[in-house]
Amino acid sequence: MTTRTLDEINEKIAKGEANVLTAHELKELIKEGKTPKFEDVDVVTTGTCGIMSGTAAIFHIGITAPGVFRKAKNVFLNGVPAFPGPCPNELLGSVDVISYGTEHSTKDHEYGGGFLFKDFLKGEKIDVEVESIEGQKYETTITKDDITRAQVIGVRMTFRNYTAFVNPANDTASSIFNGIPMKGGLDQFTFSGCGDLNPLQNTVKSNLIGEGTKILFNGAQGRVLGSGTRSSDAKPNLMLTADLLEMSPEYIGGFKTGAGPEIYDSVAIPIPILDEKAFEDVLILNTDIPLVVADIHGRHLPLTETSYDKVWDGYDERPTFNKDKFNASENEIVKTSCPTNAINDDGTLNLDDCFGCGLCVYLSKNSTYTMNIGSVDIEIDEETHNIPITCRQSDIQRGKKISLKLKQLIKDGEFTL
Repeated sequence: MTTRTLDEINEKIAKGEANVLTAHELKELIKEGKTPKFEDVDVVTTGTCGIMSGTAAIFHIGITAPGVFRKAKNVFLNGVPAFPGPCPNELLGSVDVISYGTEHSTKDHEYGGGFLFKDFLKGEKIDVEVESIEGQKYETTITKDDITRAQVIGVRMTFRNYTAFVNPANDTASSIFNGIPMKGGLDQFTFSGCGDLNPLQNTVKSNLIGEGTKILFNGAQGRVLGSGTRSSDAKPNLMLTADLLEMSPEYIGGFKTGAGPEIYDSVAIPIPILDEKAFEDVLILNTDIPLVVADIHGRHLPLTETSYDKVWDGYDERPTFNKDKFNASENEIVKTSCPTNAINDDGTLNLDDCFGCGLCVYLSKNSTYTMNIGSVDIEIDEETHNIPITCRQSDIQRGKKISLKLKQLIKDGEFTL
Protein backbone atom coordinates (compact mmCIF):
# COMPACT_ATOMS: atom_id res chain seq x y z
CA MET A 1 0.00 0.00 0.00
CA THR A 2 1.28 3.45 -0.92
CA THR A 3 1.75 5.65 2.15
CA ARG A 4 3.13 9.00 3.26
CA THR A 5 3.87 10.31 6.74
CA LEU A 6 2.60 13.37 8.56
CA ASP A 7 6.16 14.71 8.66
CA GLU A 8 6.39 14.41 4.89
CA ILE A 9 3.15 16.35 4.45
CA ASN A 10 4.29 19.05 6.88
CA GLU A 11 7.58 19.33 5.01
CA LYS A 12 5.64 19.92 1.79
CA ILE A 13 3.51 22.52 3.58
CA ALA A 14 6.66 24.31 4.76
CA LYS A 15 7.97 24.38 1.19
CA GLY A 16 4.62 25.53 -0.22
CA GLU A 17 4.31 22.32 -2.23
CA ALA A 18 1.40 20.56 -0.51
CA ASN A 19 -1.54 19.54 -2.67
CA VAL A 20 -4.60 20.68 -0.71
CA LEU A 21 -8.26 20.40 -1.72
CA THR A 22 -11.35 21.39 0.20
CA ALA A 23 -13.90 18.61 0.60
CA HIS A 24 -16.25 20.57 -1.68
CA GLU A 25 -13.62 20.87 -4.41
CA LEU A 26 -12.90 17.15 -4.21
CA LYS A 27 -16.57 16.13 -4.38
CA GLU A 28 -17.11 18.38 -7.41
CA LEU A 29 -14.18 16.74 -9.21
CA ILE A 30 -15.65 13.31 -8.46
CA LYS A 31 -19.07 14.33 -9.81
CA GLU A 32 -17.39 15.63 -12.98
CA GLY A 33 -15.64 12.29 -13.50
CA LYS A 34 -12.24 13.82 -12.71
CA THR A 35 -11.43 11.96 -9.49
CA PRO A 36 -7.78 12.65 -8.60
CA LYS A 37 -5.33 9.91 -7.65
CA PHE A 38 -3.86 9.29 -4.21
CA GLU A 39 -0.55 10.83 -5.18
CA ASP A 40 -2.32 14.04 -6.26
CA VAL A 41 -3.80 14.89 -2.82
CA ASP A 42 -1.92 15.49 0.45
CA VAL A 43 -4.66 17.11 2.54
CA VAL A 44 -8.44 17.48 2.32
CA THR A 45 -9.97 20.25 4.43
CA THR A 46 -13.45 19.36 5.69
CA GLY A 47 -15.94 21.77 7.21
CA THR A 48 -19.31 22.06 8.87
CA CYS A 49 -21.54 24.71 10.42
CA GLY A 50 -24.67 24.16 12.41
CA ILE A 51 -26.39 24.35 15.76
CA MET A 52 -23.99 22.93 18.35
CA SER A 53 -25.69 23.16 21.71
CA GLY A 54 -22.73 22.03 23.80
CA THR A 55 -20.84 25.31 23.50
CA ALA A 56 -19.50 27.14 26.56
CA ALA A 57 -17.16 30.10 27.02
CA ILE A 58 -14.99 30.85 30.04
CA PHE A 59 -14.24 34.54 30.79
CA HIS A 60 -12.43 36.51 33.46
CA ILE A 61 -14.28 39.80 34.01
CA GLY A 62 -13.33 42.82 36.09
CA ILE A 63 -16.28 44.34 38.00
CA THR A 64 -15.08 46.69 40.75
CA ALA A 65 -11.91 47.70 42.54
CA PRO A 66 -10.47 44.99 44.85
CA GLY A 67 -12.10 44.64 48.27
CA VAL A 68 -15.54 45.97 47.34
CA PHE A 69 -17.34 42.61 47.46
CA ARG A 70 -16.33 39.18 48.68
CA LYS A 71 -17.67 36.78 46.04
CA ALA A 72 -20.17 36.79 43.19
CA LYS A 73 -23.34 34.75 43.49
CA ASN A 74 -25.10 35.61 40.22
CA VAL A 75 -23.73 37.14 37.01
CA PHE A 76 -25.62 38.26 33.90
CA LEU A 77 -24.12 39.30 30.55
CA ASN A 78 -26.71 41.21 28.50
CA GLY A 79 -29.23 39.43 30.69
CA VAL A 80 -27.78 35.99 29.88
CA PRO A 81 -26.95 34.03 33.05
CA ALA A 82 -23.25 33.26 33.49
CA PHE A 83 -22.04 31.02 36.29
CA PRO A 84 -19.30 32.21 38.68
CA GLY A 85 -16.40 29.87 39.35
CA PRO A 86 -14.70 27.56 39.69
CA CYS A 87 -12.22 30.06 41.29
CA PRO A 88 -13.88 32.07 44.09
CA ASN A 89 -11.83 35.24 43.27
CA GLU A 90 -12.46 36.36 46.85
CA LEU A 91 -12.24 40.16 47.31
CA LEU A 92 -10.56 40.61 43.93
CA GLY A 93 -13.39 42.63 42.39
CA SER A 94 -13.34 40.30 39.39
CA VAL A 95 -14.92 36.96 38.54
CA ASP A 96 -14.36 33.88 36.43
CA VAL A 97 -17.60 32.87 34.73
CA ILE A 98 -18.79 30.10 32.46
CA SER A 99 -21.42 31.16 29.93
CA TYR A 100 -23.41 28.63 27.90
CA GLY A 101 -24.41 29.19 24.31
CA THR A 102 -27.87 27.82 25.07
CA GLU A 103 -28.68 30.06 28.06
CA HIS A 104 -31.61 32.45 27.50
CA SER A 105 -31.62 36.09 28.51
CA THR A 106 -33.82 37.09 31.44
CA LYS A 107 -34.63 40.32 29.59
CA ASP A 108 -35.32 39.12 26.05
CA HIS A 109 -36.64 35.62 25.40
CA GLU A 110 -35.22 35.69 21.85
CA TYR A 111 -31.67 36.52 22.95
CA GLY A 112 -29.23 33.94 24.27
CA GLY A 113 -25.63 32.90 24.63
CA GLY A 114 -25.03 32.47 20.89
CA PHE A 115 -26.09 36.04 20.20
CA LEU A 116 -24.03 37.20 23.18
CA PHE A 117 -20.82 35.58 21.90
CA LYS A 118 -21.33 37.09 18.45
CA ASP A 119 -21.94 40.57 19.89
CA PHE A 120 -18.83 40.18 22.06
CA LEU A 121 -16.67 39.24 19.05
CA LYS A 122 -18.08 42.17 17.06
CA GLY A 123 -16.72 44.48 19.76
CA GLU A 124 -20.10 45.62 21.03
CA LYS A 125 -20.62 46.74 24.63
CA ILE A 126 -21.81 43.99 26.96
CA ASP A 127 -23.82 44.91 30.06
CA VAL A 128 -22.58 43.09 33.16
CA GLU A 129 -24.70 42.68 36.29
CA VAL A 130 -23.34 41.01 39.42
CA GLU A 131 -25.03 40.06 42.66
CA SER A 132 -22.64 39.28 45.51
CA ILE A 133 -23.19 36.55 48.10
CA GLU A 134 -24.19 39.34 50.53
CA GLY A 135 -26.91 40.52 48.14
CA GLN A 136 -25.13 43.64 46.89
CA LYS A 137 -25.56 44.47 43.19
CA TYR A 138 -23.00 45.96 40.82
CA GLU A 139 -23.19 46.94 37.17
CA THR A 140 -20.57 47.68 34.53
CA THR A 141 -20.00 47.30 30.80
CA ILE A 142 -17.22 45.46 29.00
CA THR A 143 -16.05 44.94 25.45
CA LYS A 144 -13.73 42.40 23.89
CA ASP A 145 -10.82 44.77 24.57
CA ASP A 146 -11.40 44.46 28.32
CA ILE A 147 -10.91 40.69 28.35
CA THR A 148 -7.39 39.26 28.49
CA ARG A 149 -8.37 35.59 28.41
CA ALA A 150 -11.41 33.70 27.16
CA GLN A 151 -11.71 30.12 25.98
CA VAL A 152 -14.48 28.19 24.24
CA ILE A 153 -15.04 24.51 24.90
CA GLY A 154 -17.48 22.53 22.78
CA VAL A 155 -18.38 19.36 24.63
CA ARG A 156 -20.14 17.58 21.74
CA MET A 157 -19.59 18.93 18.26
CA THR A 158 -19.47 17.91 14.59
CA PHE A 159 -21.58 14.75 14.90
CA ARG A 160 -21.08 12.28 12.08
CA ASN A 161 -24.74 11.28 12.13
CA TYR A 162 -27.44 13.91 12.37
CA THR A 163 -31.23 13.60 12.23
CA ALA A 164 -34.04 15.17 10.22
CA PHE A 165 -37.46 15.84 11.75
CA VAL A 166 -41.12 15.92 10.76
CA ASN A 167 -44.34 16.11 12.76
CA PRO A 168 -46.73 13.25 11.96
CA ALA A 169 -49.10 14.17 14.82
CA ASN A 170 -52.01 16.61 14.89
CA ASP A 171 -50.42 19.02 17.38
CA THR A 172 -47.83 21.79 17.32
CA ALA A 173 -44.47 20.81 18.78
CA SER A 174 -42.00 23.37 20.14
CA SER A 175 -38.48 22.04 19.74
CA ILE A 176 -34.89 23.18 19.27
CA PHE A 177 -34.95 21.16 16.04
CA ASN A 178 -37.03 23.69 14.10
CA GLY A 179 -36.86 27.45 13.75
CA ILE A 180 -40.50 27.82 14.80
CA PRO A 181 -42.99 25.51 16.54
CA MET A 182 -43.69 22.72 14.05
CA LYS A 183 -47.31 22.13 13.08
CA GLY A 184 -48.51 18.60 12.53
CA GLY A 185 -49.60 17.13 9.25
CA LEU A 186 -46.21 16.34 7.70
CA ASP A 187 -45.90 19.70 5.94
CA GLN A 188 -42.49 20.72 7.32
CA PHE A 189 -39.08 19.04 7.11
CA THR A 190 -36.05 20.24 9.09
CA PHE A 191 -32.56 18.75 9.17
CA SER A 192 -28.95 19.22 10.28
CA GLY A 193 -25.55 18.25 8.92
CA CYS A 194 -23.36 19.32 6.00
CA GLY A 195 -23.29 15.85 4.46
CA ASP A 196 -20.15 14.93 2.55
CA LEU A 197 -18.32 18.07 3.74
CA ASN A 198 -18.67 17.06 7.39
CA PRO A 199 -15.32 16.14 9.06
CA LEU A 200 -16.24 12.80 10.64
CA GLN A 201 -17.99 11.66 7.45
CA ASN A 202 -14.64 11.87 5.66
CA THR A 203 -12.70 9.61 8.00
CA VAL A 204 -15.07 6.75 8.75
CA LYS A 205 -12.58 3.87 8.34
CA SER A 206 -9.22 5.57 8.79
CA ASN A 207 -10.32 7.43 11.94
CA LEU A 208 -7.71 10.18 11.54
CA ILE A 209 -9.35 12.74 13.82
CA GLY A 210 -8.63 12.38 17.52
CA GLU A 211 -7.13 13.93 20.65
CA GLY A 212 -4.68 16.66 19.71
CA THR A 213 -5.83 17.11 16.11
CA LYS A 214 -5.43 20.76 15.07
CA ILE A 215 -8.59 22.44 13.81
CA LEU A 216 -10.21 25.75 12.93
CA PHE A 217 -12.97 26.49 15.42
CA ASN A 218 -15.02 29.54 14.43
CA GLY A 219 -11.96 30.81 12.56
CA ALA A 220 -9.48 30.34 15.43
CA GLN A 221 -6.83 27.63 15.48
CA GLY A 222 -7.74 25.10 18.14
CA ARG A 223 -7.55 21.44 19.09
CA VAL A 224 -9.64 18.31 19.45
CA LEU A 225 -9.70 17.39 23.14
CA GLY A 226 -11.07 13.93 22.45
CA SER A 227 -14.45 12.30 22.00
CA GLY A 228 -17.54 14.34 22.81
CA THR A 229 -19.77 13.73 25.79
CA ARG A 230 -22.37 11.80 23.79
CA SER A 231 -19.97 10.11 21.41
CA SER A 232 -20.48 6.47 20.51
CA ASP A 233 -19.38 4.13 17.74
CA ALA A 234 -22.75 4.63 16.09
CA LYS A 235 -22.85 8.43 16.55
CA PRO A 236 -19.33 9.79 17.05
CA ASN A 237 -18.73 13.44 17.89
CA LEU A 238 -15.86 15.54 19.22
CA MET A 239 -14.90 17.76 22.14
CA LEU A 240 -13.15 20.90 20.84
CA THR A 241 -11.48 24.02 22.18
CA ALA A 242 -10.00 27.32 20.94
CA ASP A 243 -9.34 30.87 22.11
CA LEU A 244 -12.56 32.90 21.95
CA LEU A 245 -10.62 36.14 21.41
CA GLU A 246 -9.19 34.76 18.16
CA MET A 247 -12.56 33.66 16.78
CA SER A 248 -14.45 35.54 14.07
CA PRO A 249 -18.10 36.64 14.46
CA GLU A 250 -18.85 35.46 10.91
CA TYR A 251 -18.62 31.81 12.03
CA ILE A 252 -20.54 31.84 15.33
CA GLY A 253 -23.88 33.24 16.46
CA GLY A 254 -27.33 32.75 17.85
CA PHE A 255 -30.14 30.82 16.16
CA LYS A 256 -33.73 31.19 17.35
CA THR A 257 -35.74 27.96 17.52
CA GLY A 258 -39.24 26.94 18.48
CA ALA A 259 -37.93 26.31 22.00
CA GLY A 260 -35.81 29.45 22.36
CA PRO A 261 -32.40 30.64 21.17
CA GLU A 262 -29.58 28.20 20.43
CA ILE A 263 -26.02 28.65 19.16
CA TYR A 264 -24.30 27.75 15.90
CA ASP A 265 -20.58 27.13 15.37
CA SER A 266 -18.34 26.47 12.37
CA VAL A 267 -15.54 23.90 12.36
CA ALA A 268 -12.93 22.92 9.78
CA ILE A 269 -10.65 19.90 10.22
CA PRO A 270 -7.83 18.79 7.89
CA ILE A 271 -7.66 15.16 6.80
CA PRO A 272 -4.08 14.09 6.02
CA ILE A 273 -4.12 11.59 3.15
CA LEU A 274 -1.62 9.15 4.66
CA ASP A 275 -2.61 6.04 2.74
CA GLU A 276 -5.10 4.58 0.29
CA LYS A 277 -7.61 3.88 3.08
CA ALA A 278 -7.64 7.55 4.07
CA PHE A 279 -8.04 8.49 0.40
CA GLU A 280 -10.99 6.11 -0.04
CA ASP A 281 -12.67 7.71 2.99
CA VAL A 282 -12.67 11.22 1.49
CA LEU A 283 -14.28 10.00 -1.74
CA ILE A 284 -17.65 9.66 0.02
CA LEU A 285 -20.57 11.57 -1.55
CA ASN A 286 -23.93 12.73 -0.24
CA THR A 287 -25.63 9.82 -2.01
CA ASP A 288 -23.68 7.46 0.27
CA ILE A 289 -24.73 9.13 3.54
CA PRO A 290 -28.05 8.16 5.15
CA LEU A 291 -30.15 10.77 6.96
CA VAL A 292 -32.52 9.36 9.56
CA VAL A 293 -35.93 11.05 9.71
CA ALA A 294 -37.48 11.13 13.18
CA ASP A 295 -40.62 12.37 14.90
CA ILE A 296 -40.13 15.95 16.19
CA HIS A 297 -41.43 14.70 19.54
CA GLY A 298 -38.16 12.82 20.11
CA ARG A 299 -34.92 11.67 18.50
CA HIS A 300 -35.71 8.21 19.84
CA LEU A 301 -38.67 7.96 17.44
CA PRO A 302 -37.15 7.25 14.00
CA LEU A 303 -39.69 6.96 11.21
CA THR A 304 -37.67 6.33 8.06
CA GLU A 305 -34.54 7.62 6.34
CA THR A 306 -33.42 9.50 3.26
CA SER A 307 -29.93 10.62 2.15
CA TYR A 308 -28.02 13.89 2.08
CA ASP A 309 -28.12 14.28 -1.70
CA LYS A 310 -31.90 14.69 -1.35
CA VAL A 311 -31.46 17.75 0.90
CA TRP A 312 -28.31 19.46 -0.44
CA ASP A 313 -27.44 18.57 -4.03
CA GLY A 314 -28.54 21.16 -6.57
CA TYR A 315 -30.33 23.49 -4.13
CA ASP A 316 -29.75 27.17 -3.36
CA GLU A 317 -27.64 28.23 -0.41
CA ARG A 318 -29.22 31.65 0.17
CA PRO A 319 -32.65 33.21 -0.42
CA THR A 320 -33.38 36.08 -2.83
CA PHE A 321 -35.32 39.17 -1.71
CA ASN A 322 -37.96 40.31 -4.21
CA LYS A 323 -38.45 44.01 -3.48
CA ASP A 324 -41.58 44.34 -5.63
CA LYS A 325 -43.34 41.73 -3.45
CA PHE A 326 -42.47 43.36 -0.13
CA ASN A 327 -45.21 44.55 2.24
CA ALA A 328 -43.94 45.80 5.62
CA SER A 329 -46.91 44.72 7.75
CA GLU A 330 -47.25 41.31 6.11
CA ASN A 331 -43.50 40.75 6.43
CA GLU A 332 -43.29 41.50 10.14
CA ILE A 333 -43.79 37.88 11.22
CA VAL A 334 -41.14 36.76 8.73
CA LYS A 335 -38.68 39.33 10.07
CA THR A 336 -39.25 38.47 13.73
CA SER A 337 -39.13 34.73 13.04
CA CYS A 338 -35.77 34.84 11.22
CA PRO A 339 -33.52 32.60 13.37
CA THR A 340 -30.44 34.81 12.96
CA ASN A 341 -32.16 38.23 12.77
CA ALA A 342 -30.91 38.68 9.22
CA ILE A 343 -33.94 40.54 7.83
CA ASN A 344 -33.88 44.35 7.92
CA ASP A 345 -36.91 46.61 8.45
CA ASP A 346 -37.13 47.25 4.69
CA GLY A 347 -37.16 43.50 4.00
CA THR A 348 -33.63 43.32 2.62
CA LEU A 349 -31.35 40.53 3.76
CA ASN A 350 -28.19 41.01 5.78
CA LEU A 351 -26.27 38.25 4.04
CA ASP A 352 -23.47 38.39 6.62
CA ASP A 353 -25.98 37.20 9.24
CA CYS A 354 -28.11 35.00 6.97
CA PHE A 355 -27.87 31.27 7.68
CA GLY A 356 -29.62 30.05 4.54
CA CYS A 357 -32.12 28.16 6.68
CA GLY A 358 -35.01 28.88 4.31
CA LEU A 359 -37.58 29.71 6.96
CA CYS A 360 -38.30 33.10 5.38
CA VAL A 361 -39.28 31.32 2.16
CA TYR A 362 -41.70 29.05 4.04
CA LEU A 363 -43.28 31.95 5.98
CA SER A 364 -43.42 34.42 3.10
CA LYS A 365 -47.01 34.57 1.85
CA ASN A 366 -46.38 36.43 -1.38
CA SER A 367 -42.94 35.22 -2.51
CA THR A 368 -41.10 38.12 -0.92
CA TYR A 369 -38.28 35.62 -0.47
CA THR A 370 -37.56 32.83 -2.90
CA MET A 371 -35.06 30.00 -2.82
CA ASN A 372 -34.95 26.54 -4.32
CA ILE A 373 -34.68 24.65 -1.05
CA GLY A 374 -36.22 21.37 -2.20
CA SER A 375 -38.56 18.73 -0.84
CA VAL A 376 -38.13 15.13 0.26
CA ASP A 377 -40.15 11.99 -0.53
CA ILE A 378 -40.39 9.80 2.55
CA GLU A 379 -42.41 6.70 3.23
CA ILE A 380 -44.30 6.43 6.51
CA ASP A 381 -46.70 3.57 7.21
CA GLU A 382 -46.41 2.39 3.59
CA GLU A 383 -47.52 5.79 2.30
CA THR A 384 -45.23 8.18 0.42
CA HIS A 385 -45.27 11.83 1.48
CA ASN A 386 -43.59 14.69 -0.37
CA ILE A 387 -42.59 17.14 2.36
CA PRO A 388 -41.03 20.54 1.64
CA ILE A 389 -37.77 21.37 3.38
CA THR A 390 -38.67 24.38 5.50
CA CYS A 391 -35.72 24.87 7.87
CA ARG A 392 -32.06 23.93 7.57
CA GLN A 393 -30.21 23.95 10.87
CA SER A 394 -26.82 23.65 9.21
CA ASP A 395 -25.26 26.21 6.88
CA ILE A 396 -23.36 24.61 4.02
CA GLN A 397 -22.10 27.99 2.78
CA ARG A 398 -20.28 28.66 6.04
CA GLY A 399 -19.07 25.04 6.03
CA LYS A 400 -17.50 25.60 2.61
CA LYS A 401 -16.12 28.98 3.63
CA ILE A 402 -14.31 27.79 6.76
CA SER A 403 -12.85 24.75 4.96
CA LEU A 404 -11.55 27.11 2.26
CA LYS A 405 -10.05 29.36 4.94
CA LEU A 406 -8.25 26.34 6.41
CA LYS A 407 -6.96 25.37 2.96
CA GLN A 408 -5.53 28.85 2.45
CA LEU A 409 -3.84 28.82 5.87
CA ILE A 410 -2.19 25.50 4.99
CA LYS A 411 -1.14 26.74 1.54
CA ASP A 412 0.36 29.85 3.16
CA GLY A 413 2.30 27.74 5.66
CA GLU A 414 0.38 29.21 8.62
CA PHE A 415 -1.22 25.92 9.65
CA THR A 416 0.64 22.61 9.92
CA LEU A 417 -0.83 19.23 10.75
